[in-house]
Amino acid sequence: MLARMSSPSQPGRVLSFADARRTVEEQARTLRAGGADELELLSALGRVLADAIVADRDFPPFPRATRDGYAVRSSELRKVSADLKVIAEIKAGGSYKGKLGPGECAEIMTGAPVPHGADAVVMVEYTARAGERVEIRRGVAAGENVVPTGSEARAGAELVPQGARLSYPQVAVAAAVGCARVRVYRRPRIAILSAGDEIVEISATPGPHQIRNSNSYSLAAQVAAAGGEPVRLPIAPDQPKPLRALIEKGLEADLLLLTGGVSMGKYDLVEQVLSELQARFLFTGAQIQPGRPVVFGKAEGKYFFGLPGNPISTMVTFDLFVRPMIDALCGAPVPPLVVVQAKLKAEFKTKTGLTRFLPAVLAGESEVEPVRWQGSGDIAANARANCYLVVPPDRERLAAGELVSVLLR
Repeated sequence: MLARMSSPSQPGRVLSFADARRTVEEQARTLRAGGADELELLSALGRVLADAIVADRDFPPFPRATRDGYAVRSSELRKVSADLKVIAEIKAGGSYKGKLGPGECAEIMTGAPVPHGADAVVMVEYTARAGERVEIRRGVAAGENVVPTGSEARAGAELVPQGARLSYPQVAVAAAVGCARVRVYRRPRIAILSAGDEIVEISATPGPHQIRNSNSYSLAAQVAAAGGEPVRLPIAPDQPKPLRALIEKGLEADLLLLTGGVSMGKYDLVEQVLSELQARFLFTGAQIQPGRPVVFGKAEGKYFFGLPGNPISTMVTFDLFVRPMIDALCGAPVPPLVVVQAKLKAEFKTKTGLTRFLPAVLAGESEVEPVRWQGSGDIAANARANCYLVVPPDRERLAAGELVSVLLR
């Protein structure tokens, strides 16, 4: 999709990447999630907790063995080898109500409760069993191979905070404390509006000068992955009245994403409609590539983004700027960008002045290489990438083997 979103005619604010990102984060922190639902645990996967998950008892609720072996009194193993009497066998889920006395031990399995009188577990590898006797061939310190009662969490302790997104580790915690149902924030509705007479739906056969509405679908996928509910609006034609109606419809959602403007820009109808709606523009461009024409503002009490129409520009600006707003609307804290360091596979040259986020492949032992692409309309190249190489605005050459910044996606 190659339509464009042009910048408003009011005095523009083209910001550095850092300032544009900071502006978005500041606005995101003013947002609040819109209510909560109580759902079955697995139905809440990917949603954000409206209530913290707390421990319903001590974790572990008993001193737990971390190895198969023998529960012993460590003071009796100052000299080895030692010959002890085996008085019990304790498996996970079982117990022994007695107490170990001098010269006694208990065979124990991983996860089983350590009996009274014992303070350590000797791994089975360091023992030799003969009937009811066992030879202990290695000493242990008190507490070795034992997780004490309550050492992971005490009853009433917060295990997963409010605002955390539920993934499999958080689901495991919720299940462990008996939360069959959890309260999670509602998914924000994110309206997606593509504009331009040159755009047709993906099921249509494009004319010689038309393109399919790929941006609407890629944005919907990104919105869903971020935890939002995508609301795809009909394609807006290059006519003021229906365009305004669709923009107003989009502003009924929690956030509006506009992509494209008019074909070749003879009339900037998107700008005209937003001006009629008294839109306030927070920035009208960012010094980045791809995605320099990105627009961020507010109209009728709702935030909107004007994303560049080139497909990779649309995807990159979503990751850089839209994602924090959706996280905030989901009830989650505004996240930092996940940037890691990797070695550059081959020398890379570019021009200074813009922070560049270029499709790349991170592979092997933290080695990164930009994919070959034909500019920000090359969606096939972006599909081959799994990250973005971040090139600072003051660098025109990156050397092979140099540690460079990589933005994960």
